[in-house]
Amino acid sequence: MKTLRLLTIVPTALAMSLVFAQTNLAQTPTIQINRNLQADPLILKGKSGGTVKSNCGNITTEPNHVIQVTESLPYLRLTVESEGKPTLLIDGPGGRFCVMADKYSGGKPELSGFWQAGTYLLFVGEQSPEKPNFNYTLSISQETKK
Repeated sequence: MKTLRLLTIVPTALAMSLVFAQTNLAQTPTIQINRNLQADPLILKGKSGGTVKSNCGNITTEPNHVIQVTESLPYLRLTVESEGKPTLLIDGPGGRFCVMADKYSGGKPELSGFWQAGTYLLFVGEQSPEKPNFNYTLSISQETKK
């Protein structure tokens, strides 16, 4: 009887956790991106960092932003600016990518190039040991750098 009871509890708990995970993800609004950005660059703001330690700095448990690329785009650029040491963790159809600031990007995490259609979860992390989070600006553009 104990085995049978455990078999009904585990699937129920798993189903409940999936429901709550979907509910939390639903709290982050999804931004639609297509070939015709209404504003270029599209500017998003928030607070970097979080309580989860990762290889991409400290991040939150939920994404800061969710973008839906509705059609494959030949070029899209994401850039994060902050007073701290921001990172950008992108989880999408092509895998997970951690973008750190470097000297070529002027100290700003930046990723550009071809983006396939799909849903991307964006986590803006923080590496600064002095302060856990900073205000940031995330810029999304289809224009190439000059």
